Amino acid sequence: MKKLFSILSLIGLFFIATNANASLLSAKDFVQQDQETEEQMDAEEEMSEKEQDTIDAYDEQDEFVEEAEEEAVEEVVEEVQEAEEELGFHQELKKRFIEGGPGFMGIVLLCLILGLAIAIERIIYLNLATTNTKKLAEKVEDALSSGGVEAAKDVCRETPGPVASIYYQGLDRADESVEAAEKAVVAYGGVQMGQLEKNVSWVSLFIALAPMLGFMGTVIGMIKAFDKIEAAGDMQPSLVAGGIKVALLTTVFGLIVAIILQIFYNYIVAKIDNIVNDMEDASITLIDMLVEYKNKK
Repeated sequence: MKKLFSILSLIGLFFIATNANASLLSAKDFVQQDQETEEQMDAEEEMSEKEQDTIDAYDEQDEFVEEAEEEAVEEVVEEVQEAEEELGFHQELKKRFIEGGPGFMGIVLLCLILGLAIAIERIIYLNLATTNTKKLAEKVEDALSSGGVEAAKDVCRETPGPVASIYYQGLDRADESVEAAEKAVVAYGGVQMGQLEKNVSWVSLFIALAPMLGFMGTVIGMIKAFDKIEAAGDMQPSLVAGGIKVALLTTVFGLIVAIILQIFYNYIVAKIDNIVNDMEDASITLIDMLVEYKNKK
């Protein structure tokens, strides 16, 4: 009986040892599997981080490309807007000109064109007529002292301008007397002044005519507006607006033309006054030179 219990005890111990070994092996396998799982998860996390970095790099690149495209689009839009503004000004001017009515607006435009043409011609002529009076007087005096009247006349022939022409006329009468030379200078000075003021009165006429035409267009536009009100029998803004707009446009264009021409006119008048003053000073200097020349003879 004791032997039977011993055998059963040994068998139990064997089964217990076998189960313990199996448990240890299972635990080791579980630990190893857990480590492999952690390593796999770490590798997956590294791959995810790399993929995220790549995605971030692509996002930054896309943002840079989008910013560059937006800047380029803004530049193109600004250029287009500037071109539209320039074109819009000309189109707006053309539109307002047509709305003002071709009749009065055409006459006002004609006044501007003719006035500017005359003003530009006068400015060119006056600039060519301007000379250095002091330098001319010195040349004439030196020629008169060294070569006589004929040498002084040659200097005047070679010099353009009204002052040189007055000198020539005075020297041409110098052989007669100083009084005759003075009369010739005064008479020819009036002729030169008339040439300087030639066609300037037309500019002043256009200055006065342009706003008058504008005011006439204003009156006609108001008459048309009241005619429409009378025909409709009702005071509606749409009926009055067209006539009033025509009236205002013709007035504005007439005043603009008058202002432009007035600026040119004032410049021309100031230029003529300067040349006339030079002519008067030159005349006095010439008479003094002739008196001195006669006294030396």
